[in-house]
Amino acid sequence: MVSYSVPLATLPPLHGGDVRAPAEVFESIFEVFLVLGTLVGVVVVAYTLYYAVKYRAGDGADPHADSVARPELGELPTGGAGGRKVFLSLGISAVIVLSLIGWTYMELSYIEDGPDIEGEEDLHVTVEGYQFGWTFVYPNGYESTTLRVPRNRVVRLDVTSRDVFHNFGIPAFRVKADAIPGQTTSAWFTHEETGTYEAQCYELCGSGHSMMTAEVEVVSRDAYREWYAGTANETTGGNTTAAGNETTGGDATATANATPTSGGAPA
Repeated sequence: MVSYSVPLATLPPLHGGDVRAPAEVFESIFEVFLVLGTLVGVVVVAYTLYYAVKYRAGDGADPHADSVARPELGELPTGGAGGRKVFLSLGISAVIVLSLIGWTYMELSYIEDGPDIEGEEDLHVTVEGYQFGWTFVYPNGYESTTLRVPRNRVVRLDVTSRDVFHNFGIPAFRVKADAIPGQTTSAWFTHEETGTYEAQCYELCGSGHSMMTAEVEVVSRDAYREWYAGTANETTGGNTTAAGNETTGGDATATANATPTSGGAPA
């Protein structure tokens, strides 16, 4: 294990869990649509039942003959307040629907672009799919079959494939991205709770598709920093520091005045 002594002041700050993760955004969209859909359903069903009971068929006599002027055969109905109720209901419905579309578009745009946190550098990891597994390449060149990330940190994934079409997804984080040969697809996530989760392939890619999984470990800031420091010994040529900076010597070391590079800084 190489020594790794970087002052906390030189490390990018964490966002402290105040960034909405994709899972939270999708859940909020689902909840809004569920509430509105339930409300509309209740109103429509109640309205239908009310008028079905009120104007149900009786013994043949018209119970409203004295209060309502019925049109004769071939005669156009009159009255109805000039259609104000229809225009009012259509206007309210249009406002609700357009507002819902606009709000949903903004929420999905946030998912597409990701958060922009001043003073914090995102952690970038390249995800390479192959039949039938995943390789995760960190900014210092270290490769692993386990995705290890710090908690409360924005992690951006650049997803691609070495052979056929795959689809990388982490169900617990509600994040998915196509893995296409010769192309790179982006995705991001952040998670507050430490633990071990599972990534899966969601694109039928061959006989081993169901076994194409990978572990995703969310660890504390200190645990991630210690682990990332140790990966410097395993990078190609042994001349890359744990922070992703190149050195002129053959030993991979990290000194107290090391400065993390963009995308490759420890948590």
